[in-house]
Amino acid sequence: MQAQVYLVDDEASIREAVRQWLELSGHQVRLFARAEDCLAAVTPDFAGVVVSDVRMPGMDGLALLGRLQALDADLPVILLTAHGDVALAVSAMRQGAYDFLEKPFSPEALLGDLGRALEKRRLVLENRQLHRRVDDQSALARRLLGVSPGIVRLRQQILDLAPTPVNVLLRGETGSGKELVARCLHDFGPRAGKAFVALNCAAIPEQLFESELFGHESGAFTGAQGRRIGKLEYANGGTLFLDEIESMPLAQQVKLLRVLQEQRLERLGSNQSIALDLRIVAATKPDLLEEARAGRFREDLAYRLNVAELHLPPLRARREDIPLLFDHFLAEAGARLGRPVTPPGAARLAQLLGHGWPGNVRELANAAEREVLGLGAPPTAQGNSLADQLEAFEAQCLRAALARHGGEIKAVMDELQLPRRTLNEKMQRHGLVRADFRDDD
Repeated sequence: MQAQVYLVDDEASIREAVRQWLELSGHQVRLFARAEDCLAAVTPDFAGVVVSDVRMPGMDGLALLGRLQALDADLPVILLTAHGDVALAVSAMRQGAYDFLEKPFSPEALLGDLGRALEKRRLVLENRQLHRRVDDQSALARRLLGVSPGIVRLRQQILDLAPTPVNVLLRGETGSGKELVARCLHDFGPRAGKAFVALNCAAIPEQLFESELFGHESGAFTGAQGRRIGKLEYANGGTLFLDEIESMPLAQQVKLLRVLQEQRLERLGSNQSIALDLRIVAATKPDLLEEARAGRFREDLAYRLNVAELHLPPLRARREDIPLLFDHFLAEAGARLGRPVTPPGAARLAQLLGHGWPGNVRELANAAEREVLGLGAPPTAQGNSLADQLEAFEAQCLRAALARHGGEIKAVMDELQLPRRTLNEKMQRHGLVRADFRDDD
């Protein structure tokens, strides 16, 4: 975004003269005759500088400075005055003004001030963005648990896509966490304060699908008593999550495509067109393009939904996450059920790591709840070789030791009784990096 200069002065001739100076120097300028109008236009992350006269009818420059400081204490404000008042200048600087120029001032003086102020603003905003990114990474890591390369990559993709308005298609097996990923895309983006609406397309009878998605007016069909707001309209301003999108009837796919193209909808039985602003996150198990080639899904809708595609790895492809996830689900179940929780021992971990987990994370959560309740036999290894189980267990032991010792290699060597070269080779094979476990910031 190009930096802007907001110029506030009640004299039109001064506004025009300063605008010409600044635009000839390459600045983008927006003019205001009243301080109130400028205040309404400034947002907390405004990428620019405010230049304002002090003596104006209504809200004056000092009052504007105070209001802008309350909005964003780091926003540079340069004040201008035709009155050589030292006390006024001192007061303005104490209130947080970036600088104070006395009229008449040379273009060079103003341009020099602006250049320094804009550079300061750029650095402040970059620093804020960096802090937000770090905070978002930490918050997302607490919600989408795991240290496997597939999950680390997925979290990065979520943070990259969340601020954008594009539709996203999620591919993953049942129980792999597609709705959680959809919620993260919503919660870490600009629509976080708006509605998140989830709809399972496979759970709705075909004859009710149109009413559920688009809504209806009273009397639109037999039994339609009263107006109903559909999921699309209810999600307006926010995010609509369409799970098992491959199950949507073909007739409704056509209507959904039109809504996505025009960003408008009509309730069933109405001629009124309603403007929409929403993001679609859809989830599917099969490849939608293959479904389209088989005649079961519209190809044009598949492309419209699949602006960006995220693949959720099955649990069997990220076995190193199983101990962390199981501990998390044990703690959740114990707190919810009011039962004590016993951490799994080495033998139990080996059983968990060797299981095939066809139900993915959902099955693991169920196993943890059953364990807290003392019900059922533990999962046993299914379809995994002894070598695969040993590899997964070894990776978990290395990761746990590195975490306990904050990435200190000597301490890990002593605990596991491994020579440095062997430890380095094993860490490299399992994709473990010492820096990921260090305690220092």
